[in-house]
Amino acid sequence: MKTIVLLYQLFSMKKLLIVLLLSIFAFTLFAEENPVSKKKPRRKDALNVYMDASNYLKKEVPFINFVRDVQDADLVVLETFQSTGSGGGEYTFFVDGQKKFAGIKDTIKFHTYPDDTDEQVMRKGATVFKMGLMRYILETPMAEFIDIRFTEPIEEEVSTDKWNNWVFTTNFYGSLQGKQSVDARAFGTSINANRTTQKWRLSTGIIFNTSKTEYDYGDFIVTDKSEDSRIYGDIVKSLGEHWALGASSDVFKSIYSNYDIGFTVGPAIEYNIYPYSESTRRIFRFTYKMYYGFSDYTDTTVFLKTEESLWSHRLEASYTNFQQWGTLNFTAGWSNYLHDFSLNRLGIGAYASVKIAKGLTFNMQVGYEFIHDQVSLRKGDASIEDILLNRKELSTTYGYQTSVGITYRFGSIYNYVVNSRLDVLFYD
Repeated sequence: MKTIVLLYQLFSMKKLLIVLLLSIFAFTLFAEENPVSKKKPRRKDALNVYMDASNYLKKEVPFINFVRDVQDADLVVLETFQSTGSGGGEYTFFVDGQKKFAGIKDTIKFHTYPDDTDEQVMRKGATVFKMGLMRYILETPMAEFIDIRFTEPIEEEVSTDKWNNWVFTTNFYGSLQGKQSVDARAFGTSINANRTTQKWRLSTGIIFNTSKTEYDYGDFIVTDKSEDSRIYGDIVKSLGEHWALGASSDVFKSIYSNYDIGFTVGPAIEYNIYPYSESTRRIFRFTYKMYYGFSDYTDTTVFLKTEESLWSHRLEASYTNFQQWGTLNFTAGWSNYLHDFSLNRLGIGAYASVKIAKGLTFNMQVGYEFIHDQVSLRKGDASIEDILLNRKELSTTYGYQTSVGITYRFGSIYNYVVNSRLDVLFYD
């Protein structure tokens, strides 16, 4: 009897244990499928960032709010770009804190190679931008959902530059197009060698372009031919954070400008009021150049010259400023030939993209030149074909260009959503 009772007790305990284990397993499954207690990121906890961001960046950085107006932002970000000596680029994000981040500023940079694809450039930018945001994300509830990983092993050896900072670029192109009465052909090539360091910049190269277009009017054919070539060399020595000294030379040929062959060489000096290290944010520089030039003209000029040697110089001032409220650029330049100061040219130009008020941006570009230095003009009147086809440089005392625009945007302050479906419907 005792044996039967003992067996019953053991069986009951085993049933109880099995039921308990099954209950725990079922609860675990239910808890995994219904994580009622797990926290979720909330959009209102994200940083508000004001910047001119691409759709790619908006898609790759989903844990911030790209707001439409600067007044709603925790961070204001300005992105700038400069070409590097290798042919790539230096991108800079200037970060200015607002509200609880007021007074905090950051400068975030990344570099690209000349053979990087657009996707590689955008991916680098997104990665670096996300890293730069981490110090600010740490101050928000969103930090709980950030995971940082190191993806590649570190190389133990440091490689050396076998090219010694020299970069070589070659380009070849050709085109052929036509219609029933028009036949056009073009070919061009360029070769450039460039070396850029903190102390020196050297560049030399060759450029050649030629094109030929035939217009068939049945009874007669009009031919438009253009050919331009150039061999150049430049050298610049850094003299600290504000000064630079250099020299340049140029050998060229231009059917349009009446040069069978031309040659210029001369020194140049530049002073930048702001340090060159701030050139991605602001520049205010004065440049002076002096040239000796020899010209062998294709046709006799209006001054009855077939060839001549002339000295000239040029003074130029340029100011550029990149800020949260927009971009400003002013340029002015004066040049003249030293043997006759009446042979001169004065050019002024300005560009502005300024945020006037919430959602309202003003854009303007204007340029004007007073031209009195066309020493290579051909003698005689241009034919109607030359004028219509723009085959030869024509006499003028001025030149100008201008554009003005206003952009106004209103509505939701958040613009972080990217939806590229059927883009073709939204463009002409």
